[in-house]
Amino acid sequence: MLRNIPENHPRARSLQIRELLVEGFRNGVVIEEGLIAHGRGEAFDYLTGEKTTEEALKAMESAIALMMLAERPVISVNGNTACLCAREIVKLAELTKAKVEVNLFYRTYEREIVIEKLLKANGASRVYGVGSRATATIPELMSNRRQVDPDGIYSADVVLVPLEDGDRTETLVKMGKKVIAIDLNPLSRTSQKASVTIVDNVVRAMPKMVELAKQFTNLQKDELKKLADDFDNEKNLEKSLQHILQGLKSRD
Repeated sequence: MLRNIPENHPRARSLQIRELLVEGFRNGVVIEEGLIAHGRGEAFDYLTGEKTTEEALKAMESAIALMMLAERPVISVNGNTACLCAREIVKLAELTKAKVEVNLFYRTYEREIVIEKLLKANGASRVYGVGSRATATIPELMSNRRQVDPDGIYSADVVLVPLEDGDRTETLVKMGKKVIAIDLNPLSRTSQKASVTIVDNVVRAMPKMVELAKQFTNLQKDELKKLADDFDNEKNLEKSLQHILQGLKSRD
C-alpha cells in the first residue's frame, strides 16, 4: 500500500513516484536495479528543472510523427516503465497502431507474466515478447534483451525505448531501425545513438506523447513527414545540454 504523502510536501510528486516503484518492486514488476536506475534519472531531472523543455517537446513531436508514419512501430516495455506508465503505454500504442513488447535486461518468465498482466489490466489486448514468443535474436547483442518477438521488435521499423538502454539502441539502429529514446541524460549512449531522443522524465513524456498523438491524428502524411525530417537529434541534444548548463549557472 502506498504511504500517505501530503500534497503540500515540496517533493510530493517525486515521493509518489518512488512509492509507485517500491510497490512495483513488491509486486515483482520492478527489480532492485530498477530502483537504482530511477535514482540516477531523478538526479538528471533536477538538472533539467523537473519540467518538459522546448527541446523535449520538439523531440516528442518528431517521435510521434515517426511512429505514425511507421509500418511496424513497437513500444518496448521494461519494469519501471510498466510500473509508472502502463495506461499511457497502452493508449499511445492504440493511437499510433504500435505493438507493445516486454523486453527485459533482468529477465525471468515470472516477471514477464506479471508485466504482461499489468499491461492487459490497463487495456492491452496483446503483449509481445513474453516467454516462448521471444524466439528471434538481435545480432551482436549479448544481454537478455537480445531475445525478442519475431513479430515485434525484430521486424519493427520504429522502436520506442522509454528508458536508458544503450547497447540495444545502438544495435537496433545498426539493423536499420529508427529508435526513439526517452532518457534524462543527454550524454548517455542511449541518447547519443538514438534516432530521436526525448530528454525528459518518462512520467511527463508519455502522457504528453499521448496528447500529441491525439492532435496528430488529423495531420496529413506530408505534414508528419516534415515533422520527422526536420528534426536534428544531435542539435537537439546539444540544446538540451545547454539548458542543463544554463540552469546550473543560474544557481550561482
